Amino acid sequence: MSVLFPVNLLLAFVWAAVTADFSLANLVLGFVLAALGLWLIRDQVGTRVYFGRTRRVIGLLFVFLYELVKSALRVAWLVVQPRMPLRPGIIAYPLRVDRDFEITLLANLITLTPGTLSVDVSADRRYLFIHAVDVPDPEALKRDIAHSFERRIMEALR
Repeated sequence: MSVLFPVNLLLAFVWAAVTADFSLANLVLGFVLAALGLWLIRDQVGTRVYFGRTRRVIGLLFVFLYELVKSALRVAWLVVQPRMPLRPGIIAYPLRVDRDFEITLLANLITLTPGTLSVDVSADRRYLFIHAVDVPDPEALKRDIAHSFERRIMEALR
């Protein structure tokens, strides 16, 4: 984590103190203004990495929101089917992420997506066991997770 995030937070609190308004909206405004100020002096203080990581974290957030909507629509479609053609299953997903925070983030993103649930991590931390409501092709599900969540987590946090 960059040392500039705490500086950005501190500047947001300074903004709130100067304006004598500690509401959430004013703190967010102060955070954005502080980020803008840091961006303006990015060459002098070396904030290029900070803003690059922020951009990648926001990208991960948008990928999650996209997958959330896509999965919710898929589960809703399954539910309205007269026969509900479900093929539930548990897959062993091979992990490329290896740090505790990254594994936890991946497991939580999968669990928060409708129709999937992270069940367990293997003792050697090489596999994440995932239950899915409908798994017609386990390899396609693995590729989907690898190319969406896991790739974005590695880009954002490394």
